[in-house]
Amino acid sequence: MRLALRLARKGEGCVSPNPMVGAVIVRDGRIIAEGYHRRCGGNHAEINAIENATEPIVGATVYITLEPCSHYGRTPPCVDALIACRPGRVVIGTTDPNPTVSGKGIQALERHGIETRVGVLAEACRQMNEVFFKYIRTGSPYVTVKFAQTLDGRIATATGHSRWISSSPSLRFVHRLRSVHDAILVGSGTVLNDDPELTCRLVRGRNPLRIVCDSQLRSSPQARIFNEGKGSRTIAATTRRAPIERRRLYEAKGIEVLETEEDKAGRVDLRELLTALGKREISSLLVEGGAAIITTFLKEKLADRLIVILAPKIAGEGLNAVGDLGIRQMDDALRLSFRQVSRRGDDLILDALLNRNSPER
Repeated sequence: MRLALRLARKGEGCVSPNPMVGAVIVRDGRIIAEGYHRRCGGNHAEINAIENATEPIVGATVYITLEPCSHYGRTPPCVDALIACRPGRVVIGTTDPNPTVSGKGIQALERHGIETRVGVLAEACRQMNEVFFKYIRTGSPYVTVKFAQTLDGRIATATGHSRWISSSPSLRFVHRLRSVHDAILVGSGTVLNDDPELTCRLVRGRNPLRIVCDSQLRSSPQARIFNEGKGSRTIAATTRRAPIERRRLYEAKGIEVLETEEDKAGRVDLRELLTALGKREISSLLVEGGAAIITTFLKEKLADRLIVILAPKIAGEGLNAVGDLGIRQMDDALRLSFRQVSRRGDDLILDALLNRNSPER
């Protein structure tokens, strides 16, 4: 199963909105086949493993990180192909959260007399597909908020200068992070101040869909983020407050304008935007700033994961990474569960999940 997990990871950034899945087929302690889901619309892991088998699968043991599908989607049901091969046993990491699948693939195997075991390395299998699990259960993308800050919590100096807080190795890490997300989001302030490209030019991988939250379309349609030549589309998310002449400038350049209702502050309603992205099969979203956008995602409890790049620098007065969250008592502070602390160059990378519930006292 550990090998199947490693194989599954090879599909990261290529299979969305499907899950990453790996499969290994074993006979008498020998691995006779391996497979993983390579891309959305392509064969699933089980089918690739079956096709890669070096000998008949009858009586062998099949290890799969996720319950085999039992319905027709982009591909035929994998469980039917497994049953036809007559393995002696199937070991499954975790059940599929999709209601059209959950438990049905397991039941089909058992009905045909195939010994089935579920729950091997279940937590690791679920964690690997945390994006898929949330997307399937809620219809909304899994949201990662990322920012780089100095040791004293600044994302820019008092003059607004921010290039570069983090090191070159951290920048490559960020480009890799972008490449495994379906979409990346920033606010209009970031576009106006930094004119970023938000591409993955430093690593191999696809460029994500780029989204600019701009309630009045203040950004220039000529900004680099709207350059379609970078192999990535860009959406301008706005509100009815955006002047019609500004909309026409965007539309004349072929930029999609997506209107949402206004939130209480008169800005793009992020909950509505997330719902709209989910309907477009955007299962993962990387939020890169600026401070107002970061603050809103945290305040409205819309973020699932937080990645902070902590640079060994002190800036003194400057722009805070996170603004007012309305928290007045320390007991009400947002709580995090650190998953990993790593190092890139001189920087620390803090990777944490946001806890929805307060711990017991």
